[in-house]
Amino acid sequence: MAKAPKARDAKDLKQRLTDQQYHVTQEAGTERAFTGKYWDHKEDGTYACVVCGTELFDSDTKFESGSGWPSFYDVVAEGNVELRQDNSLGMQRTEVVCGECGAHLGHLFNDGPNPTGKRYCINSAALNFEDEDDRDE
Repeated sequence: MAKAPKARDAKDLKQRLTDQQYHVTQEAGTERAFTGKYWDHKEDGTYACVVCGTELFDSDTKFESGSGWPSFYDVVAEGNVELRQDNSLGMQRTEVVCGECGAHLGHLFNDGPNPTGKRYCINSAALNFEDEDDRDE
């Protein structure tokens, strides 16, 4: 059974996050393809939840999917994301949310590369990037 996300104060989040970050993470929005900060980002490091800072994806699992969104074939740790059924917009998809705070991140598709065959299609607005060099200090 999935753990309940921590309660978040909407007023605080609206002050801390940009309008786009709030829309994506709190209202399950989607940024336009090829517009996000990280869709073509190639530095080594870790991508974390913009809301709570939970580490989600490592740059070693990022790949170019052609979709216009950051795409990863695996997560940093299994419990750091949660998968939910999403039947919105007349489609059946798997929503990816932060396992710690419940923020909407994007969707999971089964058309990714080996070794997992998965494509975590994630909105840049839901992520913060921590450079590998900064982590070592």
